[in-house]
Amino acid sequence: MTHFTPDESMPTEERRNDLLILSRVSAAVSGLGDLDAVLKVGLDKTLEYMDGIQGGIMLLHENGRALKYRVARGLSTEYAEQMRLEVGEGLAGKVAQTGRAVLVDDISEEPGAARPHLIDMEGLRAFVSVPLRSRERILGVMNCASRVPHHFVRRDMLLLHSIGDQLGTAVDSARMYEKLNRSRRRYWRIARRLIVAQEEERERIARDLHDETSQVLTGLALKLQVLKEMCDLQNICDDRFRQVLDEAHASAKQINREVSRVITDLRPTLLSTMGLVPAIREHVESHLKPLGIEVSFDFQDIKPPPPPEAEISLFRWVQGAVGNIIKHSNAGHVRVSLRRTGDEMRLKVADDGRGFDVDLLQEGEEGQGTGLLIMKERLELVDGSCRIDSEPGRGTTVIARFPLK
Repeated sequence: MTHFTPDESMPTEERRNDLLILSRVSAAVSGLGDLDAVLKVGLDKTLEYMDGIQGGIMLLHENGRALKYRVARGLSTEYAEQMRLEVGEGLAGKVAQTGRAVLVDDISEEPGAARPHLIDMEGLRAFVSVPLRSRERILGVMNCASRVPHHFVRRDMLLLHSIGDQLGTAVDSARMYEKLNRSRRRYWRIARRLIVAQEEERERIARDLHDETSQVLTGLALKLQVLKEMCDLQNICDDRFRQVLDEAHASAKQINREVSRVITDLRPTLLSTMGLVPAIREHVESHLKPLGIEVSFDFQDIKPPPPPEAEISLFRWVQGAVGNIIKHSNAGHVRVSLRRTGDEMRLKVADDGRGFDVDLLQEGEEGQGTGLLIMKERLELVDGSCRIDSEPGRGTTVIARFPLK
């Protein structure tokens, strides 16, 4: 058995050829975010250049104490499944423990080999195992074997060791990518649950406002109306008293209207009873027309409609767009359109206001752009997307896209 450390020299031509192989292996696995894809492509490319051999990649479990095959080529399923090693056990286990590659001419005669009955069954002879290393950590090993003794030479060791380092880095990156994706999926699940909880809380607050606050305000307005009528019947002519009474009555009615508007914003009844389009139309008209902003609509019937969680997110998205128009645009006209383009639905809100430089939009100390960021994230939670088009002096258009399949 030969232990190996990669400090050997070789002729210039051979080194040039091996660098070419390394470059091709690196190019094949670069950009792959899926761990299994990295391992399969890396192993296939390696075996392609080591013609006539079998091999596989064993990875350490997360506990860092056990090795098992993740991918294999040319090895039987029984061998790949049963060849599981502790760190330090067998040749591959020692490589994982020490980080030093191992080369043997005939593994069937090697006393330190693990599972000799599996090796005999597979008919393996020449055997090489190299570590997969990343940032001084051993992530696993790559094994290559031949059914012919003395198949491997020192140049093979050099090349395989270098490929092992390449694959180790790729494996580490793929694992980090998978971990990030798992975290992202957890975030989406939590965020979706938060949206549901938020809508339930909005509904509860709206119900309480309707059942309690709104009723009290309605009663107050009626009592003030009765007082005004009593003053008329008893011919009370105190002008100051009548003025205060009229103002109190008008304020009660105004507050009641505002509470009703808040209830509608919290729980858009039209959304659940009539659907997305009537709810959008009512919200846009009730918020923009009183401000003197002209509105127009271009709605296409979308069938089948998006699921309920998408409808509420799209409606909230429109609420955000309308809120931004009121706060920032100084617009005179707003156009809202809903169209189907291929397999996606497009909801567009365009204004002719002052516009802004999209490239400069970012969340700063004062929270600029926070509203638009929330709009985008809300759509992403239901698999939609959002685009913002704007230029100073040329208005703003925000477009929501939602897949219908």
